[in-house]
Amino acid sequence: MQLDMHYYGTYAMARAAGLKKEVCETIATAAQFVDDNAEKESVFFRDGARLDAEATAHHTMHLKNLSREDQRQIWVPFHFLPGNEGDSYTQRLVCKKDSEIAQEMIKYNVALLNQPFALPLLGIIAHVYADTFAHYGFSGVSSRHNKIVNNSIAFHVSLSPDIEKYITDKAKKFVNDYPKEGGLFHNIKSWLAEEVTGALGHGAVMTYPDRPFLVWNFVYENNTDGAHCPVRNNPETYVEFCVKIHEIFQRVAKEHPDFADKAAFIDFSKIESTVKEIINLQAPKEGRVDAWKKAARNGLLFGTGQETIPDYDENVWHNNRDNLKRTKDSRVTPGFPVYRFYQAAAVHRINILRHILPAKELIVA
Repeated sequence: MQLDMHYYGTYAMARAAGLKKEVCETIATAAQFVDDNAEKESVFFRDGARLDAEATAHHTMHLKNLSREDQRQIWVPFHFLPGNEGDSYTQRLVCKKDSEIAQEMIKYNVALLNQPFALPLLGIIAHVYADTFAHYGFSGVSSRHNKIVNNSIAFHVSLSPDIEKYITDKAKKFVNDYPKEGGLFHNIKSWLAEEVTGALGHGAVMTYPDRPFLVWNFVYENNTDGAHCPVRNNPETYVEFCVKIHEIFQRVAKEHPDFADKAAFIDFSKIESTVKEIINLQAPKEGRVDAWKKAARNGLLFGTGQETIPDYDENVWHNNRDNLKRTKDSRVTPGFPVYRFYQAAAVHRINILRHILPAKELIVA
């Protein structure tokens, strides 16, 4: 998923579930920051203390994506949570939508909401859980199970000419402006995308899993009978995520009254049509973001009526980190939101890699 869902959609579901505005903003910021937090350089304080950053992403085309260490420490726990199904080790690493492991992740982390890093942890939970609804069928390590048959991508929804061009241009950019070959949607060879990304994650299908409005499918290269995978109905699975994350945030509001604003609560059934309309909107990311913001301004999402969703600015937490570099006294560090995010990211990573996965006899790192 992208900014429209990880930040604006997450904020909307948290607020609609009855959480305070400032709580929703921190949760949603953390959810999106998982994709923006690629910094790994440690912070050294003037008093001699040191803070190790907790990277949760790399830029899509970054060569470090090919590092086995980074795949296992970043992509597996934060973006492609293993579904633990199948016979072989690599099959068990493939992400599954709303898996048993995802449910255990939620249960374990929600139990930690009495900690000072509770809200960033909720945001990380929301991000990882959301990605199971978008990234299912692919794994967070370079694997033959991520490879697809050249030019096998098929689309099952009518797209406007502008959106067709937009998607095609984005796909071309993804594989570094590879020359056109074979017409719309088939001008980018899947094998090139695989080569660029090292068959990591959903690189072979570019950004199609992250576009809410697409209905599509393809053929896996290791599918011996050559049949297409089941149709991937992004709108359907995205709405399913919204329903479930709304329920999770409701539970949080009930169990932690200090996070709650009961006036904002609204039953999902009353906003379902609005959410579906936003998710099915054929628009670039900016247009989809505007749709969430407009719905909030028009009073269509929250029990409190008309509200404004604050804009996301990744630089706020990046600047947090830069300010820490100039700090003389490291004891002020816990007051910086980005530090709480680092705490939450470390706890989540250890939880997944050292507790939940090993309990399933799945050793990743």
